[in-house]
Amino acid sequence: MVFRTLTLLIVSFFVTTPLWANGAGKLSINPSHPDQYTVVEGDTLWDISGKFLRHPTQWPELWSYNSQIKNPHLIYPGDTVYFSVVDGKPRLSFSKGSEPYQDSGRIPSSDTCVVSEEDIHKGRTSFAMAENGKLLPCIRETSAKQAIRLIPTENIAKFLTSPKVVSANELNAAPYVVDFAGEHLVAATGDKLYVRSIIEPQSLTYTLYRPGDTFKNPETGEILGYEAKYIADTTLAQEGDPATVVIDKSISEIIIGDRLMPKSEEQFTMNYFPRPPEESIKGSIIYVLDGVNQIGKYNVVVIDKGTQDGLLPGHELDIFKRGRIARDPYSAVKNDQVKLPDELAGTLMVFRPFERVSYALVMKSTQAVHVLDKVQTP
Repeated sequence: MVFRTLTLLIVSFFVTTPLWANGAGKLSINPSHPDQYTVVEGDTLWDISGKFLRHPTQWPELWSYNSQIKNPHLIYPGDTVYFSVVDGKPRLSFSKGSEPYQDSGRIPSSDTCVVSEEDIHKGRTSFAMAENGKLLPCIRETSAKQAIRLIPTENIAKFLTSPKVVSANELNAAPYVVDFAGEHLVAATGDKLYVRSIIEPQSLTYTLYRPGDTFKNPETGEILGYEAKYIADTTLAQEGDPATVVIDKSISEIIIGDRLMPKSEEQFTMNYFPRPPEESIKGSIIYVLDGVNQIGKYNVVVIDKGTQDGLLPGHELDIFKRGRIARDPYSAVKNDQVKLPDELAGTLMVFRPFERVSYALVMKSTQAVHVLDKVQTP
């Protein structure tokens, strides 16, 4: 069985252009920013930057313009970040909170020693002198704190490989389950399935999908793609018509008609640097994933724009709540109605674009977000 590798890689990125320059590069400071903020468990670099900036996507500029915070990815819960303005320019300063290690108080022996916080952060190896004069490695006692991340990667990890969005042709042309081997009424891990038809295998491993929702343009009704819901992983045992596959892992009951597609060996790397699209994008939220009814911060949604519209992983869009239609009882026109303005309701970040739709993570929500609310370039 071939396993898909998911690499979670968040790297530091520093912008070298001057701060507070005229034009698009000017930093927009949050007028209600605190003078200081102490990091807590669950914070992300995006969250912290949003406390000081109107647009957290500008975090590289703000964080790079200070000599004390060498790498914002090495900030830990308990640390405190301070904001100030010096010579008309914003500055961040920094103080460590509780120690990221616990000193046991024991006297260093042949197998233990006390190491400094700097040693731990810089990965230095410490040694203690044994009675026989030999240097032996020390044991470091740490509280296993995790440094803050740029975005909450665990919220999107399961959507990087499945489900996926396919065309009608891809779904209809895919081999499908026609029966279970061994007269089983329900198939489970280790059971065999009969599939029509795999005559010339493209792979030895196949993913079992079930047709899900149909994604449509809310304005025109045009079909943009079909959701393929992940059901199981299988291995080809015998090609043919019908072919035989063995179930390696499943998350749901398998039914006749479920479709098979070759398992992707693509590696996914999450090097996300949230930023506005280069082009003007105007679209809508058309679906919310994971069975969620209320859309809020860190929920995953589907929008009706994709790679053909210029969207790439990391692109940030503003969310606007659609203005409702209100009746005007004082108008000279009988039964007159007026559409109220759309209101800024949050921010989302595209992390998995398809051709005509994209999966996106809601990064900020200032009020309730709903399906059919608008999204657009900030």
